[in-house]
Amino acid sequence: MAHKLGILVIHGMGDQGSDFAEDMIEELHDRIDDHGSDPDEIHWKPVWWAPSLSGMQDELMRRLSLNNDLDYKQLRRFVINALGDAIAYQEVPPDRERLDVYKDIHDRVAIAVKDARDHVHENLPADAKERPLVVIAHSLGCHIMSNFIWDRQKDPASADNPFEGMQTLAGMVTFGCNIPLWSLAYTKLVPIEFPSGQVNQSFPDGTTQETIDQVCQWLNFYDPDDILGYPLKPLSPEYSDAVDEDLSINVGGLFSSWNPVSHNKYWTDNSFTKPVSKMIHELLEEL
Repeated sequence: MAHKLGILVIHGMGDQGSDFAEDMIEELHDRIDDHGSDPDEIHWKPVWWAPSLSGMQDELMRRLSLNNDLDYKQLRRFVINALGDAIAYQEVPPDRERLDVYKDIHDRVAIAVKDARDHVHENLPADAKERPLVVIAHSLGCHIMSNFIWDRQKDPASADNPFEGMQTLAGMVTFGCNIPLWSLAYTKLVPIEFPSGQVNQSFPDGTTQETIDQVCQWLNFYDPDDILGYPLKPLSPEYSDAVDEDLSINVGGLFSSWNPVSHNKYWTDNSFTKPVSKMIHELLEEL
């Protein structure tokens, strides 16, 4: 069966395994099927960038613990794995010698995007329309994808086709998003182009602009108890225009829904997967 849509899923900060997206994808698959769309028309592609840093973080914790009596080792490991991701990812002045984590992570994203494009265009004629792309991003992954998309959209020649150039971006789902924390480094807050410039060409001929505007959505989810997740629309008039909705939801169970642990509880929570599956279903209906 031909794929109509590619969906990229990227994780955020912390110690993540290669299977980080499996439960969410399975639940969204079932919900999309319940809506009446065929989930097999989607190619899902997780972006696992944790290996860019996990080895260095483990080695740092080992060296710091060697011959030192440190309390709260599990909490310290969390800080190194979580906050260390954000610290390592930031760009620094070119005169400072350092590992280029920014480039390494973006290279991993680029490989995933190319793989997604190869799958959704498999067995299609050379002149087929470029398929649309949806990005689902958590936590620091939101900032990573924002940077990656920005770089590609500002330099279309860096990609071999509109899909890889982020020109067919038809949906954004951000959750536990900490883009606002990174905004302190900028004087003017301008988001990525969304919907992207050539997305109209990914829809069947005759699809109205009104329909495209309705189904191409940027939904941002945050739990008020999640101290690492924030709304996006208040950042600037430009963000207010680009983001369709900031959705305040309550995620997690009895022991996590009321505290910062909720940051990692969005993935399969009904209040998250229900609206996301509905958004994907409505997009598939028009493709």
